[in-house]
Amino acid sequence: MANRHRGEITAHLNGKAETLVLTLGALAELEDAFDGKDILAVAERLQSGRLSARDCTRIIGAGLRGAGQPISDADVAMMTTDGGAAGFVRIVADLMAATFRPLTDRATEYPQTASQTPAGLPGK
Repeated sequence: MANRHRGEITAHLNGKAETLVLTLGALAELEDAFDGKDILAVAERLQSGRLSARDCTRIIGAGLRGAGQPISDADVAMMTTDGGAAGFVRIVADLMAATFRPLTDRATEYPQTASQTPAGLPGK
């Protein structure tokens, strides 16, 4: 089962529930795949709403590999999901949201006390 607190999601690919997560290594892989841009530039590009099928293949592949699946992008390109192309876009959107959700959302999940706040930073 996916742990959203660790950025994991569950996606149904080829009729099977799969876990995806963008680990640090998976994010580095995506930086390389997107012309060496830093990961925030990649995230901003994807937030523009313009995704190619190749973008989806790369991101889903990186997420599967981040979760430990030994799979190539060519294998991902042959997969199916509910909703066709729109289903793949939803998977990418869900994975990106789980990876890059705002820190303010996390603060409400894990409230800090004054003793847990790093020195020099204001507490909540």
